[in-house]
Amino acid sequence: MVYLTKASHPHFFNQLSCGLDLVSMAGEWLTATANTNMFTYEIAPVFILMESVVLSKMREIIGWDSGDSILAPGGSISNLYAFLSARHSMFPGYKEKGLHFIKGQLVMFTSCESHYSVKSCASVCGLGTDHCIEVPADSRGKMIPSELEKLIVEHKSKGNIPFFVNCTAGTTVFGAFDPIHEIADICKKYKLWLHVDAAWGGGLLFSRKYRPTRLDGIERADSVTWNPHKLMGTLLQCSTVHFKDKMVLTSCNTMSADYLFMQDKLYDVRYDTGDKVIQCGRHNDIFKLWLQWRAKGTEGFEQHMDRLMELSEYMVKKIKSMPDKYYLIVEPEMMNISFWYIPKRLRMMPHTSERIKILGEIVPKLKGRMMEAGTLMIGYQPQGNLPNFFRNIISNAAVRSEDIDFLLAELDRLGQDL
Repeated sequence: MVYLTKASHPHFFNQLSCGLDLVSMAGEWLTATANTNMFTYEIAPVFILMESVVLSKMREIIGWDSGDSILAPGGSISNLYAFLSARHSMFPGYKEKGLHFIKGQLVMFTSCESHYSVKSCASVCGLGTDHCIEVPADSRGKMIPSELEKLIVEHKSKGNIPFFVNCTAGTTVFGAFDPIHEIADICKKYKLWLHVDAAWGGGLLFSRKYRPTRLDGIERADSVTWNPHKLMGTLLQCSTVHFKDKMVLTSCNTMSADYLFMQDKLYDVRYDTGDKVIQCGRHNDIFKLWLQWRAKGTEGFEQHMDRLMELSEYMVKKIKSMPDKYYLIVEPEMMNISFWYIPKRLRMMPHTSERIKILGEIVPKLKGRMMEAGTLMIGYQPQGNLPNFFRNIISNAAVRSEDIDFLLAELDRLGQDL
């Protein structure tokens, strides 16, 4: 344990998923002890029923009164399920006939700030990454709807076939939320599948305070990715994907293998979930979430979301109170706080492109000092025209305002002579 990175420590701000929920951990222990698969009801009856109930509740929170869902091994695979279902819904013959069934080039659209897994879908599924069209985003990282419509019209005029739009609810770097209603209007106008990748931001669906300004319109989506192992603090891995159409997942993926999914079993064979997924066997990712939800309650998750947002707002306020030492890059919508640390030698320098270049060069050096000291861990990256900057994530339930104070003081201690 001495040599591990302690992702549960309140001074670990490096990843979207961090912290340690003890109830969820207890669920993971029992899951490992049971050591059962999730592809048929007969070998995992209680867990299959838990999955049905929990996923149904999540769809209700999204705003649907029916549909279907599945737990997948990560948000990237959840997004892949959405892509496959969208293509199948529009071109059901593709499943048997393949590429030649579609008379034209499919194209998909996603924000230039979206997760790379969306573009990966185009690669894995035969479109080619050139046909995953990146839509420009504004300075806060939000997709520009007018640019989306312009690109759709452009590709239709070329004879291509637009079919899928990915809308991000909580981007990886800035934590930005694309305007769902405006994008949904465009998808409705051109008859495109709307997927909302809320892998990161989905937890805010619990919050009556923040949902209206972040996720309004999500109920208009055809599919939604939502990762409890991120904002909700469920142990890795726990990723869900949800569909408004209750039959599309089964229709798209079922292979009716008669050596596993016999239709004459003594129970309702719709509970044999292995036949509606591409992986067949699945790890039991539901029990830890079910147990955690039983312990916290829906109200407890709401309090957790609101508290994380309060801590993020506290950190932003502290950064703004020290403009000589810190530069806030964008007003955050979520728990992603992007900033530069300003060492002493640069504090009187005008904030020009030259200063920005130097600040970007300082970031990895300061991260190196953090790692050597072992007192703090914050991620960094470049973004568009911006050089390296820190992206601080607050998703650990153990974090307190004192930890934010420590973070800012420690950065100053480690970096003031750089």
